[in-house]
Amino acid sequence: LLGITADETPTLSPREREVLKLLSDGHGNEEIGKLLFISPDTVRTHVRRAMTKLGAGNRTQAVAKALRKSLIA
Repeated sequence: LLGITADETPTLSPREREVLKLLSDGHGNEEIGKLLFISPDTVRTHVRRAMTKLGAGNRTQAVAKALRKSLIA
């Protein structure tokens, strides 16, 4: 992936952080799309980009890494 080390903090867009926060609250793509007035495909794109930036292999890992790095609360 991007080769992010443990000490580096990736820069997530405000929308990527917003989507990850809603994921952490248990919302699915459809629900997040409705809440943010975007399509579920756009939600998936934000999740995929955040996963890449965080070096995460799946959505759960992306949320966990974002929480650990205090990118979402």
